[in-house]
Amino acid sequence: MAVAVFEFGDFRLDCGRFELHRAGRSLKLERKPMELLILLAGSNGHLVTRAEIAQRLWDREVFVDTEHGINTAIRKIRQALGDDPEEPRFLLTVTGKGYRFVGVTAVVREPLAEVDLRSALAAGGSAGSDDGVALVNDCLVPDSASTYARPPDEKRALVPRSSRLLMWLGAFGVAAVLTFVVAVSLGPRSWKDRFLAHAAKPDIKSLAVLPLDNLSGDPGQEYFADGMTDELTTMLAKNSALRIVSRTSAMQYKGAHRPLPEIARELGVDGILEGSIARSGDKVHMTIQLIQAPSDTHVWAESYDRNANELVSLPTEAAQTIANKLNSPALSPASPRFVNPEAHDAYLHGKFLWYRGRNEEAGEYFRKATELQPDFALGWSGLADYYGLRAWSEVNPEASLAKGEGYARKAVELDDSLAEAHLSLGAEIFSRDWDWDRSQQEIARAIELDPRLAQAHHFRALILAALNRHQEAIEAQKKATELDPFARPWALPRAYVWARQYDGALAATLEQIESTPRDPEFHELLAWIYRSKGLHIQAIHEWEKQLSLSGDEESAASMRRAFQRNGYQGALDWQVSQLKKKSATQYVSPYDFAYWYAQLGEREQTLASLEEAYRHHSVDLLWMQNDPAFDFLHSDDRYRSIIKGIGLPPAY
Repeated sequence: MAVAVFEFGDFRLDCGRFELHRAGRSLKLERKPMELLILLAGSNGHLVTRAEIAQRLWDREVFVDTEHGINTAIRKIRQALGDDPEEPRFLLTVTGKGYRFVGVTAVVREPLAEVDLRSALAAGGSAGSDDGVALVNDCLVPDSASTYARPPDEKRALVPRSSRLLMWLGAFGVAAVLTFVVAVSLGPRSWKDRFLAHAAKPDIKSLAVLPLDNLSGDPGQEYFADGMTDELTTMLAKNSALRIVSRTSAMQYKGAHRPLPEIARELGVDGILEGSIARSGDKVHMTIQLIQAPSDTHVWAESYDRNANELVSLPTEAAQTIANKLNSPALSPASPRFVNPEAHDAYLHGKFLWYRGRNEEAGEYFRKATELQPDFALGWSGLADYYGLRAWSEVNPEASLAKGEGYARKAVELDDSLAEAHLSLGAEIFSRDWDWDRSQQEIARAIELDPRLAQAHHFRALILAALNRHQEAIEAQKKATELDPFARPWALPRAYVWARQYDGALAATLEQIESTPRDPEFHELLAWIYRSKGLHIQAIHEWEKQLSLSGDEESAASMRRAFQRNGYQGALDWQVSQLKKKSATQYVSPYDFAYWYAQLGEREQTLASLEEAYRHHSVDLLWMQNDPAFDFLHSDDRYRSIIKGIGLPPAY
């Protein structure tokens, strides 16, 4: 017999030495991923099912959830090979079944005498286990073969463990027993280590919940995986004393196949919770595992099998288990409320769409949730948010704002302990009633109920900016950004602009552009800052870049020509002409016209547009005093009448 050395791409997998090389350089790969790579590479391109992987490599392990162990090993193999699951070169996922290794181009044989296979396997931690026996079978090839192939119709047959043990003892005798003793006593994952690791309390104070993998085999279930991730994140924040990274911050790593310690460093946490979820009919299977990030050490894992009626309580149950495991339980976990499973599913679908900017579709699911369960507070809160967002794009936002406020009040009446409901109500009162005191009371209540609700701190900053309390607004926005740095990254620079602290705004915006240089929103923000500073040429450049990055090269070129012909005023005239074209086919807020007319210094047209915006109850009016473009109107009685009608403290 000989030992296989698999070659694929510029990689070389030496089974005999338990080593993976790339272009002659040794690559680090942990024991389980290495064993799985050998198993897959030796399959000759055939499908290896997840059940077979579990039986071959995990059957006698303890304290390990095999489903998630397989996911982790696959992820680490892909990291080592630089393989993209969307466009795989080597490792192909067969959804719902298993994996095929498709990249082997040659199999070299080395005589068994030339390598110490037993020592190599012992170094990998497997020599004395039944896993090691299975691995030997994958490493050995006939002496006469220079390539390794199975007949195409031959099914992969598992050798019974008892038979494999006899083969092992016959081949290696007493040496295997000695290697087993060494592996157990000194190996990197000895039985002693496992018991100690299981018993110890890991030092984890902060945690990120990575998006759960959707293993349902149906892309249409992504909303469910994302929704359960959100709820697990929320329940951990409510039921533990841990610092939990926000949903927005963690969601950027959806589908990212990167080392967990690296992700943890970027998020500033010492623990990672990752897992998967699959739904079939009314049955749900979820696996999660807790990783101590700096050492990439497995701390705890669990599988949950639930039916639809038990699903709503699953995130709370898992969160409480994790909090207890880390010795960080909250003082008083909230009492669970009954939620109709179908209403809960509709709500998850609505939030999935709402986060993706598909507000109209989201509204349909929120409405469905309330129809299925009329006392479901979260459903009414979602419906209130839908109408609140809709008001920004309507000719008469009053109707939507009135509905939104009514639904938010209903959510609060149904569940006064729901922070999201108080936030929705505060936002609606602020936008519709222009009642600053009551809106601030509701936002304060939301923060009291959930101090880590970043959106509540953000909305508090909006209210304070409208009231000309700019330093307080900046501090409130800093808190929101600290809690959720990847949500609304433009909000802090905008708070500086409204405070007319343009240098601070410029520094904050340029810092964001360093990480996302092709985001058109930041270039639009830069144009606003430069325009406010009187740097018109720089503003024109940023407007042009914003249009170009948005994919509208034609408009970028058209504005540039207008500037070349008539300077800065020509560019402003072009902006007004574009709004007029747009308004012929869709609603354009009169405030948008006032914004550009003010920069042109057109007093009458600016005032007429502002008065129309006031009749339309335009929300943008609340911050117009913060823009220097309107300063030339501060002494005008018509302008002052609008400020008085809104009820804002004058800034003139």
